[in-house]
Amino acid sequence: MKKSGIAFHEARAAYLFLIPAFVGLTALTYGPLIAVFALSFFNWRGALAPAFNGLANYISLFTIDPYFIDSLKVTAYFSLLSVIGCMIYSLAVAMLLNRKIPARGFFRAVFYLPYVLPSVAVYIGWSWLYESNFGLFNYILTSLGINKVRFIADPNLVVPSLALIAVWLSGNLIVIFLAGLQNVSRVYYEAAEIDGANSWQRFLHVTIPGMTPIIFYNLLMSLVTNMQIVTPALALTSGGPGNSSMFISYLMYRYAFISNRLGYASAISFVFFMVIAVFTGILFATSKDWVFYEGEK
Repeated sequence: MKKSGIAFHEARAAYLFLIPAFVGLTALTYGPLIAVFALSFFNWRGALAPAFNGLANYISLFTIDPYFIDSLKVTAYFSLLSVIGCMIYSLAVAMLLNRKIPARGFFRAVFYLPYVLPSVAVYIGWSWLYESNFGLFNYILTSLGINKVRFIADPNLVVPSLALIAVWLSGNLIVIFLAGLQNVSRVYYEAAEIDGANSWQRFLHVTIPGMTPIIFYNLLMSLVTNMQIVTPALALTSGGPGNSSMFISYLMYRYAFISNRLGYASAISFVFFMVIAVFTGILFATSKDWVFYEGEK
């Protein structure tokens, strides 16, 4: 009886401490999500009273809207380039920083620093590097006898150019990969060396399997973050040139705060939420086939 009383008091204390988390999650996540879903069924233009219009917003998205489908394609293209680039770059840098090199702590700080810089300032700084006439990159290209490149003024190059900036900003993934590399047991490396495995074989058959939980986490975070990209469109391109950088988040911003079509923007927001949820669900569903945890059979 005494044991049951102690368990009851511990459970009550746990629920009391969880109340702030539940309140915050409800107020900041579930509440706004429900509100956006409800508003998506209304025609609401700024100061005018919302008028219920059923599925009209959703029908317009897929049949009339000249930007929505293209913005989904642009967002998917950017996310593909950014996620692949971020994963390869951050893992490669983490493996280099995991070695015993001079000033290792300094270099770790240098590669992490871009992540904590203000994103708008970063994109504006990179726009100077990309500048068609006097930018550093074009100066190097002309010095090598190569024609100047319009990095963010060319519809075919703007998304890859912005994805390169996103890759450079992935310092948080480097830190997480670095922590994961340090937790891979040395026993497996020593066993592989005894079996005659070379560096590539140890990386492929020891490092990668031991890092799959970290790879899964970074892949998920990178996917969600890059699919919601909006800063480069706000800071540099305004969706151009020719709507080639019209990311879905920026399209929502334009409809909501420039055109004052709040109900329509809510419909875009909810559809985009479902798209991200589908990709996240696929990632979780497939993870059981390639993510391995130590101690599992």
